[in-house]
Amino acid sequence: MQKIIVPKCTNPIRFIVLTSFILCSILLLCVDYSALYETRQKEATLLTNDFSNSSSPIDPNSEELAIGTLTTTSRIDQKPKQSIKTSSSNSHSSRRSSRRSSRRKGRKTRTKIKPKPILHIFEEPKKLPPKTEEDPSCKGKYIYMHDLPKKFNDDLIQNCLLPHLKWSEICRFVWENMGLGPKVYSNKRILTNNGWYYTNQFSLEVIFHHRMKQYKCLTQNSSLASAVFVPFYSGLDVGPYLWGFNTSIRDKGPIELARWLSKTPQWKTMWGRDHFLIGGRITWDFRRNNENDSDWGTKLMLLPEPNNMTMLTIETGYWNNDFAIPYPTYFHPSTDAQIIEWQRKVERRERPYLFSFIGGLRPKQETSIRGELINQCTASRNCFFLACIPGGRKCGDPVEVTRTFLSSVFCLQPPGDSYTRRSIFDAMLAGCIPVFFHPGTAFAQYIWHFPKDRKKYSVYIPSKRVKGKEVNVSDVLEGISSKEILEMRNEVIRMIPRMIYADPRSRLETFEDAFDVAVKGILERVEILRKEIEEGMDPSIGFSDMNLQKFEMIGLG
Repeated sequence: MQKIIVPKCTNPIRFIVLTSFILCSILLLCVDYSALYETRQKEATLLTNDFSNSSSPIDPNSEELAIGTLTTTSRIDQKPKQSIKTSSSNSHSSRRSSRRSSRRKGRKTRTKIKPKPILHIFEEPKKLPPKTEEDPSCKGKYIYMHDLPKKFNDDLIQNCLLPHLKWSEICRFVWENMGLGPKVYSNKRILTNNGWYYTNQFSLEVIFHHRMKQYKCLTQNSSLASAVFVPFYSGLDVGPYLWGFNTSIRDKGPIELARWLSKTPQWKTMWGRDHFLIGGRITWDFRRNNENDSDWGTKLMLLPEPNNMTMLTIETGYWNNDFAIPYPTYFHPSTDAQIIEWQRKVERRERPYLFSFIGGLRPKQETSIRGELINQCTASRNCFFLACIPGGRKCGDPVEVTRTFLSSVFCLQPPGDSYTRRSIFDAMLAGCIPVFFHPGTAFAQYIWHFPKDRKKYSVYIPSKRVKGKEVNVSDVLEGISSKEILEMRNEVIRMIPRMIYADPRSRLETFEDAFDVAVKGILERVEILRKEIEEGMDPSIGFSDMNLQKFEMIGLG
């Protein structure tokens, strides 16, 4: 047998290594790298419209949310975001073709989405640049807004995210959607599709501030300004400290604000009488007149500097530098079309109940008429009563509240813990004619937003007659003719735009909302003061005096 001769140069180990290298190279060329993503410092991989991956640097000032970014807050009834499922082909030729196509297109074809930092509380709208030169259309309308230290506003919002405050009444949802709260999603066909939020009744300061940022005649030149806005969140400042805290803690913010304002050049123009601020609570919460720790509220409006300013609040008192503006409702439209759509829905609604009442008893208030009204309502087949009890949820549910008011011709609005109540505006928003029992509940309050003739939009029954059981509410309302009811309801529906606050991230085109009406009222007030100064009059006389006849309306009985 012939012997096989193996060449001396052959080395089996080298052959195995060479073969392994070639096989690994082939495998590496076949891998689909498009399925992988890389993590780089200050970069984020984002999903684009063609489902390919691209990398772009994180912009800390970006206003758009990256897909898949986690949020720091939870949302009530938030619709779940739909996840996008992708499938990959097992064909190597298809993957290679995709890679070649991607390289040919280059980066120009990739859709870049700038992610928003997770720590942002609000998604800021595109702000209009404040005017620095005079615009003829803004003559007499310019407003200068102080750039306050963040401890007077933004930091108070951050405090609301603390675990022990997050779900308190004052902080509830105020950090979401610029104070509007979480969106309302409902399939019950009670509300329209857009513009509805779980808005807290004490969130006005935040909403108004963000609306002011979008004000057409906002200026950085204070010499052009007819009025000066102070974006201090006075209600959020005191709200967490109303119970169990001494007066020095409650007054700390107001005292520091007064000191800061007095040092600004804008203050010396009219010594603060052209300045205004928002009170997200009733005025009594800002007028504590002693140093007793057991007494309520702060002394904000009794300090010398704030006493020279005008406060717009959800409920005014007896002072001349207090003006009431509407409570926030659940509806914050972003377009004129959304308002018109809602008005038409309200107008066409069938109303099976003559009247309704949403509320609870006030057993500790001797003058309260709520008990008698509840008795009369429950005894009538024409009345619907929605009881508000501790721990109950229906009275804070936009759908349930709106459903009740949409189903009623009249809505009873007796005083509660104070003269006014948010329910006034929730009811009128639904086209329900309000029935008042005290002039301080509406007639003497919202003088800029409501018609002077109360009979155009409301019914008045003196509370003393109800308290004395001299009148039956059902009998009074049944005596109103269908023609009068129709006229009053139409007036209430026309009033809707002036009672609501539009979404701060947009601007209405033809309607004036509650913000616009309030700003117009302030500008007119300051203009009157300027004319008095030009005529040599002392602007301090009567500016912040008490007017004990403020709530005495002639002819109401």
